[in-house]
Amino acid sequence: MSTISEAEVQKVAHLARLALPADQTASYVSKLNSIIDLVAQLSAVNTESVAPMAHPLDAMQRLRDDVVTESNHREAYQTVAPEVEDGLYLVPKVLE
Repeated sequence: MSTISEAEVQKVAHLARLALPADQTASYVSKLNSIIDLVAQLSAVNTESVAPMAHPLDAMQRLRDDVVTESNHREAYQTVAPEVEDGLYLVPKVLE
């Protein structure tokens, strides 16, 4: 298992343009190494027989009925549009 050194923490802080006080570097090294240890523990777990799931709770999402609630106002909107052709709005060309 690899560990992070104080020099690596300072280098990453510099690359990320973070002002990391020198007296706090040891604290960050300890916390980051704890995270790496946790990831190593999770990686060591055998998950071969575990089925993938989308949600930990076996719940169904209640959905509303898919019904039309508004009428089509396209014709009214297109009567006030500057330019329309075959039911489509025409806009000026932006890119050459």
